[in-house]
Order: sequence, then structure tokens, then C-alpha cells
Amino acid sequence: MLPVVEGLVARGVPVSIDTSKAEVARAALEAGAVAVNDVTALRDPKMAGVVAEHGAGLVLMHMRGDPRTMQDDPRYDDVAAEVREHLLDRAAVAEAAGIQRERICLDPGIGFGKTVDHNLELLRRLPDLVTTGYPVLVGASRKSFLARLLGGLDGAAADEATAVVTAWCALAGVAVVRAHDVARSSRAGRLAAAIVRGRSGSEE
Repeated sequence: MLPVVEGLVARGVPVSIDTSKAEVARAALEAGAVAVNDVTALRDPKMAGVVAEHGAGLVLMHMRGDPRTMQDDPRYDDVAAEVREHLLDRAAVAEAAGIQRERICLDPGIGFGKTVDHNLELLRRLPDLVTTGYPVLVGASRKSFLARLLGGLDGAAADEATAVVTAWCALAGVAVVRAHDVARSSRAGRLAAAIVRGRSGSEE
């Protein structure tokens, strides 16, 4: 992993390391990474301290269970409220460890321990998470729930579906989206944002 991080940093690319292990995060941050994406939201008790020590950004993601068990009949009474409460609790832990609030990003964990209906509810109620004041990140690109909803997707069709979700996220005030087809999602997000602003943002 380190040669990849070092190579990207040398080219001036901001790098986020996706790990739940504090020792991996430390190595990547020392190699020049600027953020940690933790899908377990600080289950490693040393993670927050490592991130704070390096003044790095932190993405806290919600996941029910672990990757091996997360899709074993996930249930919630109110998925959006429970995800929001969990992420706010983990953000408080991060802040208590010395991570600045503006460096913390919340990710509802689309597809991680959620059914199709749970994913749809989380997307519909993204404003509930946005109004916490923390930047919100959504990763729905090419997720299997999109294929289930639309009767199967591959290639460009999967990226078209992702672009629709990106536009929805932009309308909801989401700060960051993950995308495989960056150009397509970028166009969708910029257009949605322009509609919200009521102007193009250009000088023409």
C-alpha cells in the first residue's frame, strides 16, 4: 500500500486511506495521506488519536455488523434516525480525541448492512444528516441495490444510475460523493447544483 500512497502524494494527489486499523492509518498518514476513511467509525480505540495527531481528515461510516455479517437480515426501527444518532455519537468521540469538527465527514454507509428499502430511505432523508452541520459523504456508485431496483445494470447503465443518485445528493446538500465514472457524476452534480442556485455559476 505504501508505494501507491507515496507515488500519488509525489504527484500532488490528495490521498485518503480506507482502513479500520490505526497502525495502517498511521503508516499512510506518515507517507503523506491527508484523510482516513474508517468504515467501522473508530472501532479501533487508537484510530482517533492517530488521526488527531496528524491533523488529518476523517470519514466516519455507518455499518451494521462487519463485512461478513452485515447483510444477514439487517433490521432497523427507523434507519435514518438510527444511522444519524450513531454517526453523531462517533463524531463526538472523534472531537473529544482532538479532531477538529470541520475535518470530520459523515457517511451513512449505503449498502453496508442495509436492504434496498433502507438505502432508499437513507437517500430520501439525506437532509436529516446534512443538517447536523458535518460534511456528508455518500458512496452509492454501482452499488447492487441500484441493479436490483432497475432489473439489472451493467456498464454505462450502472453509471447512469449512479449519476442520478449523485444529482439527488447534490440537491440534498451532500458535500462529497464517490463515483467510478467521475466525469458523468460530476456533470450530473454540477447541473443539479446549478438548478438549486438558479444560476450557472459561469460568467457567460
